[in-house]
Amino acid sequence: MLYTNERIIKNKVGLLNLAQELNNVSKACKIMGLSRETFYRYQHAVDEGGVEALLEKTRRKPNLINRVDEATEKSVIDFAVEYPVFGQLRVSNELRKRGVFVSPSGVRSIWLRHDLARKKQRLLALEKKSAEEGILLTEAQVAALERKKEDDLVCGEIETAHPGYLGSQDTFYVGTLKGVGRIYQQTFVDTYSKVAACKLYTTKTPITAADLLNDRVLPLFEAYGMTILRMLTDRGTEYCGKVEQHDYELYLAVNDIEHTKTKAYSPQTNGIAERFHKTILEEFYQTAFRKKIYQTLDELQEDLDDWLEYYNNDRTHQGKMCCGRTPMETFIDGKRIWQEKVNNLNLN
Repeated sequence: MLYTNERIIKNKVGLLNLAQELNNVSKACKIMGLSRETFYRYQHAVDEGGVEALLEKTRRKPNLINRVDEATEKSVIDFAVEYPVFGQLRVSNELRKRGVFVSPSGVRSIWLRHDLARKKQRLLALEKKSAEEGILLTEAQVAALERKKEDDLVCGEIETAHPGYLGSQDTFYVGTLKGVGRIYQQTFVDTYSKVAACKLYTTKTPITAADLLNDRVLPLFEAYGMTILRMLTDRGTEYCGKVEQHDYELYLAVNDIEHTKTKAYSPQTNGIAERFHKTILEEFYQTAFRKKIYQTLDELQEDLDDWLEYYNNDRTHQGKMCCGRTPMETFIDGKRIWQEKVNNLNLN
């Protein structure tokens, strides 16, 4: 008998096939952990309606009579965009003052049907409506969108369009090596692809910050025919200063790279670099220092480079743009987008 490989009926078909192979229903049921009654129910379903009869029965259709009327549903949707931060209870109460009567659970049901159940979804709906219709936002709506942007930054969700659109750089204190002293890591992460580059130093200065870009980052982008448009850093002294007197600022200016700084007293707004530091601490440093005693900075740098090779080329990433691909795969795939953007700029 030929059976389909549909995932939803795989176990059921497997039980029937196993019973045929063993020529013993009881033994097959014991192996599969199912009862004989279940086996005969499956067998009867196949005899009556074929393999398709083993498919799960769909849930009954919703009783549309129980749904609210269209006018109420529209009021809830419009209110969700007008006041995206309000919860379902408050929406129910506020709408009651307008003569629209719907329970909190009713509000949530409507939200679910229109992908508005989460505050972030409602804020996105407001952004979309504002962009499409050019509506004038209220102070409350502007404040809500600003808070959303700050929350996105904290979570590492930064607006980025292609590789090189925005690079994130930060300094990470590794620790102290005997005979070497304090060790600092200069970190670069491409916010689109999550490709990372790191280099170790015994000081944190504008020179070391610029050296990472000059030695590791810009050569990588040049090898793939791309450039960096903008850098995001915190307000540390190694990154900020007068252009003519500051090596890092001067390096960015010479290479025509725009410099964006994080919000004052909010280092978490450089969330992508912060998240990467947590990853490298847990997956590399905490293991490396337990397996080996490092005598020189070069030894540690060599092992760090090996881990970065794995991180960029072999380790899958669940980032917004990566979607399960490795950072380097995302980086290479994004080159097409970069070329389109550059060509558009040249045409304009």
